[in-house]
Amino acid sequence: MIEQNNETQEFAIDQLPEEQDIQDIVFNLMVDPNLAPINYFNDFTEEAIDVSSMSNDENDETGIFCSENGQMMAISTHALHHHLDADPQQATEILIARAVRKMICFGAIPEAISSFLYHINIGDPNGQFIAAGAKKGLENACKKFGIKLTDRKIRFDYFSAHGPVYPTIIISIMASIPDKDKLVTHSFKNKGNNLFMIGKSYDDVNSSEYLEFYHEISDSSLPAFDLDTEVKLHDIMKMLIEAGYITSANPVSKGGLFFTLLRAGMPSELGFDITTDAEVRRDAFLFGEAMGRIVVGVDPKKVDEFVDFMCSLKVPFFALGHVTKGEIRIDDESFGYIDKMIPAN
Repeated sequence: MIEQNNETQEFAIDQLPEEQDIQDIVFNLMVDPNLAPINYFNDFTEEAIDVSSMSNDENDETGIFCSENGQMMAISTHALHHHLDADPQQATEILIARAVRKMICFGAIPEAISSFLYHINIGDPNGQFIAAGAKKGLENACKKFGIKLTDRKIRFDYFSAHGPVYPTIIISIMASIPDKDKLVTHSFKNKGNNLFMIGKSYDDVNSSEYLEFYHEISDSSLPAFDLDTEVKLHDIMKMLIEAGYITSANPVSKGGLFFTLLRAGMPSELGFDITTDAEVRRDAFLFGEAMGRIVVGVDPKKVDEFVDFMCSLKVPFFALGHVTKGEIRIDDESFGYIDKMIPAN
């Protein structure tokens, strides 16, 4: 019989002071290796995708390419080790939801996923629990999103001389792009474009870079997540892109909302002026990594249509603010200019 690891996580957000220096948090997280723009594998300053220049020889770091028959495709790889030993099913579902959310922000249709489960100690009774839970999470999430699970491998290994290693699941997701003319990119397009966040924010900083790097607390639960909400978000994005209501789209991911906006502004050196939600803690709103949220840019001429459409769906969304020429402002406080946050070439 497979035994579940019932270890409880002790952290609660009330342990953190609610009033904190947001600027200090930002400038500390800028040197977090998982967020820092200078990280060689995090090229946030790459130019926006030029669809017209793509060919089957393209090697674009965005993962979007054109096949020999002219079909545009997208591929992306994601990994997760958080809480695989405690809740492998939900951890795996979160990983797939993140991968799908990235694809739908491009206007791509996820088609297939392959997976690899690594660093499992076969001699540990919990190893089989992790493998069984990850398998269930893969199958459940792929069924919900209508994605084919093409390959599933597991490697059991454990090197006692190296000490314990976090179990890790890695997935690769392949997607098709049905209409290159409706491809949506992550970068801000124009000063004055409105910014909205689709999805609900929570007083939740669990498993975030903010909690682990800034506060040095690594023992927390998985972030807020609901698989059915993710599926609904997937459908909403399809409709928004088809209707042409949005100019950019970014899943809220590593670093939370602030770093999502920063990544969107860096390619064109455009900033943002936003107002936080008074119903949610500022640190959680800006740096929490709860699932099920996407930031979209909307041309001012289409704001009324966008708002009417979102209201008709009865889906939570929040007017964040607008794109600026370069300054970063939060709740009327200036954080400087985005070009100062981009490393020199």
